[in-house]
Amino acid sequence: MKKSYVWAAVLAIVVVGWIASGQFGDTKTTEASAVEGKPAVEKKAALLPAVRVRNFEASDRAQELVLLGVTEASRKVTLRAETKGRIVAVPLTEGKSAKRGATIVQLAMDDRRERLAETRARLDQYRIEYSAAKDLAARNFRSKVKLAESQAHLKAAEASLASMELDIQRTTLRAPFDGILESRLVEVGDFVDIGDPLASFIDLSPILVVGEVTDRNIGKVKIGITAQARLVTGARVQGKITRISSVASVSTRTFRVELTVDNSDGALTDGLTAEMRIPSSEARAHMISPALLTLSDSGEVGVKAVDGEGIVLFYPVEIDSDTPEGVWVSGLPDRVRVITVGQEFVRPGQKVRMVPDTARLSEKQVGPKS
Repeated sequence: MKKSYVWAAVLAIVVVGWIASGQFGDTKTTEASAVEGKPAVEKKAALLPAVRVRNFEASDRAQELVLLGVTEASRKVTLRAETKGRIVAVPLTEGKSAKRGATIVQLAMDDRRERLAETRARLDQYRIEYSAAKDLAARNFRSKVKLAESQAHLKAAEASLASMELDIQRTTLRAPFDGILESRLVEVGDFVDIGDPLASFIDLSPILVVGEVTDRNIGKVKIGITAQARLVTGARVQGKITRISSVASVSTRTFRVELTVDNSDGALTDGLTAEMRIPSSEARAHMISPALLTLSDSGEVGVKAVDGEGIVLFYPVEIDSDTPEGVWVSGLPDRVRVITVGQEFVRPGQKVRMVPDTARLSEKQVGPKS
């Protein structure tokens, strides 16, 4: 074999080996760079504070105005003596119901019947005198002055009789309407004068649930609206708004609202604490746990969420109502990713690492408080 062929073959082998060694070297370098870069990215992501998030979606619901109230009798009166005398009977006991006109307190008649008979006799006398005077005056045997005097005596006697009969009626204190004798302030043997309080009488059918609405929400309440109330006993009742005060309380700047509820069975009593729920409008709202609520630096109540890039956002919210299942809030987007764990350790504008709500975060993952 010629020497030139040998050198050519050797040179070809060297070139091929060099090329091959360069490709493998580049591949190794590329792979090495990829291997070295991947832990760096993961390490950088791991440095971000982790928060647990959950997706929430708004739903349509009827908004309710919730007022703290109390039950009250629809009518309550203090019965007072309209004549003087001694108490001789108190037939109705406290707490008992009574129909209109039932006797509650009876005063002694004393000499009222005798004075009534005297007044009637005097009235008869003045009637005869007036009749005679009118007949004589017609024949010009009696002056008009004497006729007028006889007529005045007759009118006075009639007035005395009416006054006497009214005084006798007032010796019996009667129920002014169907209701309940709440309290009796006198007993048999007591002497009362005109104006002295004798008893307290109330009407519990229907009954009122009374609350106070702020000037901010007064426009949401309308007369005739059907509303509900939940009593402290657990009972739920329904009625209609029948009265809204036109003047605010000077001390609280609130308006009185009355819900009239049927109580024909007498199950409800005066003075029960109640929660009134008045429908106002329909709106989009979210049901969330109260634990998700937080405060901004300015003191606003809100919820912290994250966007698609993992940036923390703060949404001020308004609490519409509180239920055993959670709170209804408005002010959030229809679809929002809310931070459920770790919201107190991050601030708006901060980038975080999102972890699904089903995961469990350790204190180290959450990170120090900002």
